[in-house]
Amino acid sequence: MLTLSSADMNTWIAALLWPLARILGLIAAAPVFGHASVPLSLKVGLGVFLALIVAPMVPAMPAADPMSLAGLLILVQETLIGLALGFSIRVVFAAVEMAGEISSLSMGLGFASFFDPQTQGQSAAISQFMSMLATMTFLAVNAHLVLLSALAESFISLPISAVPVGGGGFKLLADWGGKIFSSGVQLSLPIVAALLITDIALGILTRAAPQLHLFGIGFPITLGVGFLTLMITLPYLATPVQNLLLDGIEHTRSMPRNWGAKSAPARTPTTLAAPAAPP
Repeated sequence: MLTLSSADMNTWIAALLWPLARILGLIAAAPVFGHASVPLSLKVGLGVFLALIVAPMVPAMPAADPMSLAGLLILVQETLIGLALGFSIRVVFAAVEMAGEISSLSMGLGFASFFDPQTQGQSAAISQFMSMLATMTFLAVNAHLVLLSALAESFISLPISAVPVGGGGFKLLADWGGKIFSSGVQLSLPIVAALLITDIALGILTRAAPQLHLFGIGFPITLGVGFLTLMITLPYLATPVQNLLLDGIEHTRSMPRNWGAKSAPARTPTTLAAPAAPP
């Protein structure tokens, strides 16, 4: 007759609950997986499915009651680790969205804003377009699968433990957050430079012909030049966005090692699949 003790039940619950906390944290913070349009039941179901796959490969976990104070602290720590791992990829999308915000303001489309369900706030039209471009690139190069692979590797490089993690990973995440501003400005530089030249030309034209109504002709010209520059530079944006995604995956993999892991298994560098060429 099969008998189960409370210790066996606690071990089985902990073996699923603690990995699930890290996985759900990543799903909640990562782009695409954590989008507001994805039903909550689907997110939880995906997390449970991934936890069932990952649980057999997780190293030995601490012998703590999941319902005790130590078990709850481990649960909170694993949730924070998952949120940090997902946020490292979210930084890439924030950089692309910032590039769209800068481009919209330069083109004079700062007033053309829409409700963004992801951030629960207003977002410029160009920013939402750039965000959709980043999302399609994210899926086209299979970065979502590489992200899940990095999540599974994190259980090896940073095993579940009752010992509090160090601050090295969070410092790395804070430093990586600066990529929002640098990459956002770099991605928007072609449009900003073209519009700067356009404004200088309009200023010279106004000085040469004061009778011209600058506000009447300036806005359509600026808007047209902005859209034309965006159309020209759009085919070349896939490479920098792909490189940003690659850097985000590398930071996702390096953060667990900076949280105080003793050793990490050897692995090959991250590679993303190239998007298919347009017909």
